[in-house]
Amino acid sequence: MWNPFARKYSSQDKKLMAFLRKMLLFSCLTDEELIIFLPNLYLRNYSKDEIVFFRNDPSQALYIVKSGQIRLDLDIGERFEELGKVTTGAFFGENCIVHGSNRLYNAICCDAITELYILPLANILEIFDEHPRIKSKMYEMMAQHQQGHIQNLFNAYRDSFGIFELSHSYLKN
Repeated sequence: MWNPFARKYSSQDKKLMAFLRKMLLFSCLTDEELIIFLPNLYLRNYSKDEIVFFRNDPSQALYIVKSGQIRLDLDIGERFEELGKVTTGAFFGENCIVHGSNRLYNAICCDAITELYILPLANILEIFDEHPRIKSKMYEMMAQHQQGHIQNLFNAYRDSFGIFELSHSYLKN
């Protein structure tokens, strides 16, 4: 049934909401909930080898790859181990929604130009304060996302025949 009072969204808003909804973190949000995030997304271009953030930096924003590729790596002494690449339509830096957290890895631009939407932590917290249902939904999606990472870690451990001691990840607080 047609509702003449229903909110109208621009084609650009609809396109951006559809883009966000493809990501697990935003997948459970309604249009009315997603639209709240749009004014808080800042588009920034990064150049090849530009650092988005370093490991141990304070977590101040969530990043969403509009186009291009970001390499996530871990510095181990003087060398770097690549954890993986984040490409168009994916997000990283999600640990910013954990109060007082620091970055767990380095994020470096791989392509000549990479476009990232930046969602500052201050804006996320403001939205969460004003919309507890959005906060609840996003924390649930974040838990699912982290569950995937843990499963991948366990699979890698099993495939490597236990080269490292997995118990270390559970014994340290």
